[in-house]
Amino acid sequence: MNSSYKNSPPLSKSLFTTQKIVLASIGWGVLALLYFLLFSAKVPGSDGVETRAEWYVIGTNIFEALAYLGAGILCLRNWRSQQIVSSRNVWLAIAIGMISYVLGGIFFGYTEIVLKDEPDASIGDVFFVLSYISLGVGMILAVAARRINLEKWQWLIVLAIGVFGSLLAWWISMQQATNSEELLVVGLNWFYIVSDVLLLIIATILLLAFWGGRVAQSWRMIAAAAFSLYIADMWFKYAQGPNYQSGEILEVFWVFSGVLFGMGAALEYDASLSRTRRERTRKRA
Repeated sequence: MNSSYKNSPPLSKSLFTTQKIVLASIGWGVLALLYFLLFSAKVPGSDGVETRAEWYVIGTNIFEALAYLGAGILCLRNWRSQQIVSSRNVWLAIAIGMISYVLGGIFFGYTEIVLKDEPDASIGDVFFVLSYISLGVGMILAVAARRINLEKWQWLIVLAIGVFGSLLAWWISMQQATNSEELLVVGLNWFYIVSDVLLLIIATILLLAFWGGRVAQSWRMIAAAAFSLYIADMWFKYAQGPNYQSGEILEVFWVFSGVLFGMGAALEYDASLSRTRRERTRKRA
């Protein structure tokens, strides 16, 4: 992995190398996992009801928000770079998705922690919807920019994962069918389910289409991020109920998703600069 950037100031070289960004991202993911494992247990309150400590729930929101915020900043860096291999619009769309997810999480956390409420729909959903749309657009643009030439067995894998993901999402939705008759709530629930399945299918195509090569490393991370997002969302949908409280172990996959999106952006930036340097060397030769 090349960790130096040509035409960058010395401070940038020492603080923001790809190697350090990736190591910091991995470290953040490991810290989040330890935090969830060590402190997620519920404790009896004064009323005898078992709940998680408020400071723990706040901590989970911080881990998640910083992971997506960091990913959004790194994606914006790719968008601004004239040397990026993939389309800059791809990274702009993903960046909007990351930042929108941060804003949605802030509103959701405020509602749950400060207002002590768990509404079926809130202003946070506006940002979550924007996040899924932007992520979908970015990943579709990434697939469209590359000639997809999968083998039959690879398309069978895509089909199998799509069917499995759809059936699992449908089963969970039926288990947790809402009694609300509000059209907005029903529409949001199905929007999230369909979006998760579509992102899962696109992630599978990306994983198979971008297999092999240095540039492909970034898209393997992006695909893994989409898989992590699907796992966390499906668990959240399954666990929701009148006594639901944030902080279950599998929710750490939201943090993993943000971390992986950020790692994918950093690896793409590094591979793009390396490719540009190689091309310049050939021209001089």
